[in-house]
Amino acid sequence: MATSTTTTERPRQRIPAWLIRSIWKLHRATYRFSGGRLGLRAASSSQWGTLRLKSVGRKSGRERIAILGFIEDGTNLVSPAMNGWLEPEPAWWLNLQASPHAVVELPDGSTRTVTARVAVGEERERLWTRLVDLGTSAYTEANAQKRSIETSIVIFEPR
Repeated sequence: MATSTTTTERPRQRIPAWLIRSIWKLHRATYRFSGGRLGLRAASSSQWGTLRLKSVGRKSGRERIAILGFIEDGTNLVSPAMNGWLEPEPAWWLNLQASPHAVVELPDGSTRTVTARVAVGEERERLWTRLVDLGTSAYTEANAQKRSIETSIVIFEPR
């Protein structure tokens, strides 16, 4: 008598929200306590960098700070709006949708005033491919599949 076995797909592992928030707090604290000497890194053709974003809270109207991964695309800086691969959009992106003007601080200590917008269509696909091609664990199709919504690609254009 033949028996059949059914395989059930294992649920996707998600990083716990408390762990993601703790890492973000530690990263910001490292930056703050080192006077900006630690916590940011330059982008290159083979590695994403990190920048410090200053935006205005959509509800509070107060300055909000986030440290984001980015790549360069000509004069623009590009960052995926991911929330540690959790479901909701990150607060920094919601804030920028309400008020797109912001300031970014780069690893060399320089600052830029920027306007944020979302990449669409062919531009989005091109930038997403560049992020995935970096080969880092953060930007993969498998991680993107963990979310029920498409990850927005945010472009910071100089003002």
